[in-house]
Amino acid sequence: MRLLHTSDWHIGRSLHGADLFGEQEAVLSGLARVVAAEGIDAVVVAGDVYDRAVPSADAQAVLDRVVGRLVGAGATVVLTPGNHDSARRLGTFSSLLTKAGLHVRAETARLDEPVLLTDAHGEVAVYGLPYLEPEIARHELGVPDARSHETVLRAAMDRVRADLFLRPGVRSVVMAHAFVGGGVASDSERDICVGGVDVVPASVFDGVDYVALGHLHRPQTLTDRLRYSGSPLGYSFGEAGQDKQVWLVDLDAGGLAGVRSVPLPVPRPLTVLTGLLDDLIADPAHTAAEEAWVSVRLTDPVRPADPMRALRGRFAHCVHLEWIGGSGGGDGRSYQERLRGRDDLDVAGEFVTHVRGGVGITAAERDLLARALGAAAREELTR
Repeated sequence: MRLLHTSDWHIGRSLHGADLFGEQEAVLSGLARVVAAEGIDAVVVAGDVYDRAVPSADAQAVLDRVVGRLVGAGATVVLTPGNHDSARRLGTFSSLLTKAGLHVRAETARLDEPVLLTDAHGEVAVYGLPYLEPEIARHELGVPDARSHETVLRAAMDRVRADLFLRPGVRSVVMAHAFVGGGVASDSERDICVGGVDVVPASVFDGVDYVALGHLHRPQTLTDRLRYSGSPLGYSFGEAGQDKQVWLVDLDAGGLAGVRSVPLPVPRPLTVLTGLLDDLIADPAHTAAEEAWVSVRLTDPVRPADPMRALRGRFAHCVHLEWIGGSGGGDGRSYQERLRGRDDLDVAGEFVTHVRGGVGITAAERDLLARALGAAAREELTR
């Protein structure tokens, strides 16, 4: 059995307001060539198929065309929703789509019902775990006291292992959207837990042959059988220079036989330029950036007049500009850099402190903020 592990397509995402539909469709449709050339049996997408819970008509059309090409190339496609998706919307018509070769595993109550694939050695059970928001999933999984992502994922995996117990000799693959300990985040992921990243230990996934992880946009290997494929495109300038890929997973009669990376094309690279405006416009060393998505950090001691227009005269795809020179530059770090490693609750608390002239928040106020942020996150998930 040969699988292609992908995740975090984020169809519909933009880059500082610039449309990425063309780049997304080009890269994802190119997977059909990999399917044909490598004899892929199934393509799995471990969450964040869309970039928002209510995808646009254009985003839905891109997914329709991409999946059609993958199925047409001979692959079964298995999708699960991530924290950006609406599980209910993604699962619409799932029973009908199954007959066409597209399996959407979006229901928490049915996460222990695998997609069964067959090869010369027998069956492979592919379990798709939708993103499990603890406050909602704990009731569906029968663990009402659970408050963490780890607890609900353990309950989900207990169901998976119980089903596998009834399928002796069947090889297994689990798709999950989670932040697993040892993973390295990028700038472009949305935090999956209000008040801090809820890290899940790798041991939660013991007992299966391969775990196809989604959520982190940087491709990475936690163990031989536990991997993130990363996103197919760079979605923030913090990913500039990062190689994008998918994992080709081979299963033989004994289970996991091997995994290798398949590099993905880069339709338009991400580039960060730093310097004086006149130097950036004139320096021939930046010729390659003329065809890239560009983020510029200007170091001019005085803010130039209309610098974006001047920059786009050379760099047509310049989409982000930050002035870090003069007294407005602070310590020289970007807004994203100043927020890196901090959770929503810390940022909100600092804002309250700022507007109150330095008076910090109390424990009761911090609890109120945490509950408000949690309610907002749950409302977005249920849209």
